[in-house]
Amino acid sequence: MLKAFLILFLLFQDTPVALTSPQTEETLRGQVEIQGKMDLPNFSSAELSFAYASDSGENWFTIQTFPQPVAGPVLATWDTTSVTDGDYSLRLRVFLQDGTFQDDIISDLKIRNDELPPTATVTPTDAVFNFQPLDQPPGTSAASEGTPTPAIIYPTSTLLPVNPASLTVSSIVGIFWRSALVILILFAFFSLILRLRKNT
Repeated sequence: MLKAFLILFLLFQDTPVALTSPQTEETLRGQVEIQGKMDLPNFSSAELSFAYASDSGENWFTIQTFPQPVAGPVLATWDTTSVTDGDYSLRLRVFLQDGTFQDDIISDLKIRNDELPPTATVTPTDAVFNFQPLDQPPGTSAASEGTPTPAIIYPTSTLLPVNPASLTVSSIVGIFWRSALVILILFAFFSLILRLRKNT
């Protein structure tokens, strides 16, 4: 209630220098439009800047400078992703031709880019999902026979090609008997050679 009253007060009062948006204790994320007014007849220049809320107010960082007064309500766009999350103050300072200046400061602005904004909760719809039992033929429903349900198609396994490097039992047995036959032939051959040498 008090915040709304302050906003209306700032909008309708005759203060020539004012920041109207954002407001105190507002949470900011991303690109933020800064609105206000700088209607002064002896305008020289203006500066929009920010400072850490914990700072005493001596270190202000410039967002934008204005060599001419801005006619529209939007003064600038502040990229809040370029600063770390925290509490900040925003200041519009208008310099006058006589060397004086006028300020308007918005304090306790909360920048929260690392926090997710609150999202609306998703409520389930009224959609009805019909699940097909495994022992029921496709196209019929257990709940109501008049309401067809899509048949569930289960994936079938695909046979893999035969590995040419694999060994079967029959191939191992064949290799064994062939090796045994070769060994017997070699044994008989060397035995024959030894007998022939003994006879000569």
